[in-house]
Amino acid sequence: MAQSYIKFFKEISKKDVHIAGGKGASLGEMTQAGIPVPPGFVLTAAAFDRFIEETDLDVEIEAILNKVNYKDVNSVDRASNVIRDLIHDERMPKDLQTDILGAFKQLKAKEVAVRSSATAEDSSQASWAGELETYLNSTEKNVIGNVKKCWSSLFTPRAIFYRNEKGMRKTKVSVAVVVQAMIQSEISGVMFTVHPVTKDRNQMIIEAAWGLGEALVSGQVTPDSYVVSKRDWSLIDVSVAEQARMIARKTLGTGVEWKPVPKKDAPKQKLNGKEIVIIAQIGKKIEEHYGKPEDIEWAYAKKKFYIVQSRPITTL
Repeated sequence: MAQSYIKFFKEISKKDVHIAGGKGASLGEMTQAGIPVPPGFVLTAAAFDRFIEETDLDVEIEAILNKVNYKDVNSVDRASNVIRDLIHDERMPKDLQTDILGAFKQLKAKEVAVRSSATAEDSSQASWAGELETYLNSTEKNVIGNVKKCWSSLFTPRAIFYRNEKGMRKTKVSVAVVVQAMIQSEISGVMFTVHPVTKDRNQMIIEAAWGLGEALVSGQVTPDSYVVSKRDWSLIDVSVAEQARMIARKTLGTGVEWKPVPKKDAPKQKLNGKEIVIIAQIGKKIEEHYGKPEDIEWAYAKKKFYIVQSRPITTL
């Protein structure tokens, strides 16, 4: 049987970072542990490796990176543009296209989030979170193109600098791609299962904002913040932030856009007491499963919470 480059979340665990990247392995691990994760699959790192070998891009990319002058921003930018164009211009192998579109159909989702998941991600020498790209509300029409964009985001100027800075120029870094049913979240947020500032292990912090999580994760809106006691689920502190705009699904076309928050909702508290406890308890379950404090991204839609990412808190 030909090698399968597709692994559904239920086939992956935290042991699979080398094929699924940090993000993919974590989503698989949580799916297996019964955490509410939106369904999805991973196009393994082997697919990217095969793509750049078959097209001889690996040789070209190495030659371009060897000429980069890291002290010159323009030199890095030029290298990034050339490499990304090369990846975009090559055709995706036919069998990979067929595999991706077949798996997409199995998700029975109209839209998906396509996320890069580097295989060197969250490893001891480097944390790649935030270095690579994500494409929200991708459809069957543009999913293949967005997979290639995720591949090429391994060569953004930031990622090229980062690899150099961490002494990883010769380290093999590959990239898997997570394709996950899109949750059109009414509210989204992050949760730290240990208070990140006071380091109190009996408290967790939950942040919540209207719309999709990208606005909050990229620091473009100020979220509500709730401090919860892990002992008895009491609310220790609630801070409500007025929010004027949010990121949501585009009204026309694919992708996302900024939209105004309805006037009546702008000043409101995003989650009520009961909802805060429900998400806090999911957070505690994830922390207990991993046996360490976690930094978690969540989404809330149609009265249900979903977990879209979890990684260890690296700053404690």
